[in-house]
Amino acid sequence: MKIFDEIESEVQSYARVFPRVFNRAKGEFLFDEEGRQYLDFLAGAGTLNYGHNNPLFKEKLLDYINNDGITHGLDLHTKAKGELLETFNEKILKPRNMEYVVQFTGPTGTNAVEAAMKIARNVTGQQNIVTFTNGFHGVSLGSLAATGNAHHRNAAGVSLSGTHRMPYDGYLGEGIDTTVYLDKVLTDSSSGINSPAAVIVETVQGEGGINAASFDWLKNLQTVCRKHGVLLIVDDVQAGCGRTGTYFSFEEVGIEPDIITLSKSLGGYGLPFAVVLMKPELDQWKPGEHNGTFRGNNFAFVTAKAAIDHYWSDGTFSKEIKRKACYISQRLEIIAKKYGEGNFTTRGRGMFQGLNCVSGELAGAITKSSFQKGLIIETSGADDHVVKFLCPLIISDENLKKGIDIVEQSIKEVCAKEKNIPEEINFFDRFCVVNA
Repeated sequence: MKIFDEIESEVQSYARVFPRVFNRAKGEFLFDEEGRQYLDFLAGAGTLNYGHNNPLFKEKLLDYINNDGITHGLDLHTKAKGELLETFNEKILKPRNMEYVVQFTGPTGTNAVEAAMKIARNVTGQQNIVTFTNGFHGVSLGSLAATGNAHHRNAAGVSLSGTHRMPYDGYLGEGIDTTVYLDKVLTDSSSGINSPAAVIVETVQGEGGINAASFDWLKNLQTVCRKHGVLLIVDDVQAGCGRTGTYFSFEEVGIEPDIITLSKSLGGYGLPFAVVLMKPELDQWKPGEHNGTFRGNNFAFVTAKAAIDHYWSDGTFSKEIKRKACYISQRLEIIAKKYGEGNFTTRGRGMFQGLNCVSGELAGAITKSSFQKGLIIETSGADDHVVKFLCPLIISDENLKKGIDIVEQSIKEVCAKEKNIPEEINFFDRFCVVNA
């Protein structure tokens, strides 16, 4: 650990919470230098939906490397890129009746968000973007302006502008549709809100505390956008690629975004990769207007194609995600009732769920205890008060149960209280049958 203390920047974050030197990973497990095994419920903050070193992808990647395939190609046409585009179009877009142009941006989610906001501004001629409370879209300046978290915003060192902040679903309490307020301020020329270029939204706010917008709210948001001629951007960087149960997090909602951002698990193997999907009429870029040296990560093209081919050629994988999601929901509900004394609440959607512990200190103690028991799991939310369940989607039933068991045991120890409930039910068998 000495070298990290000596020369690595103080900006490091996860390393402080999980102070080990890790040197190997497989599936849903990480291993440290001492050989200790850890279940990974962090999964690269949502980058490893298909697990560590997925053997299906590794074989394809190693073959590509052994054949001296292109590594770095800027935005040149390459065979790997062409094959990915073909696969993405045939197996992701066309089956969903989606027609979008694919833009390869810099390899991070924040760069995709920057590009999405830029094209929205360029096309509409408007400057401001509507963003939401507790939203997180990245830490480069444009994306940071759209991000709500004070900890990240305060690090900017300059004033952040170009956005209008609106209340997310549930922010003002149950039963209040905050899209009505958005509609009102966009209708009133004296509201002080200039006509925006776009609205950017996460269907499930990951870093903001696993806040899942209701389907009705998302539909109403699209209606407001259409009414006022405002583009709708869905930031699917963390919620996409199957995390909520479908490839895109908005599929079951029935909305049709004008622009979509994808990254994190898009590359399949944990390789840096990000894209913007936009309606063809919005693709008004001049050549090179938004570029980046690493917008051509061909290794990621290979593994992204492998992920789509293996997991998204039919509905089997989506069905599996929903089955496991049902188990997570049932377990967290029981834990909340058993230990929360009416204070714990569950939140999220699909395999993107959290346990709201109200107190950041309590949530931190739970995740620390879990780590000591061999589970890597983080917190999220404005006060780090939500224990965030973000395990790989390919996790086995046995290890999913084991991980949640560890969290429950940690909660039991931290709370030092327990209420009597019936013995654990096998929720996989009894409740979590997902019909074809």
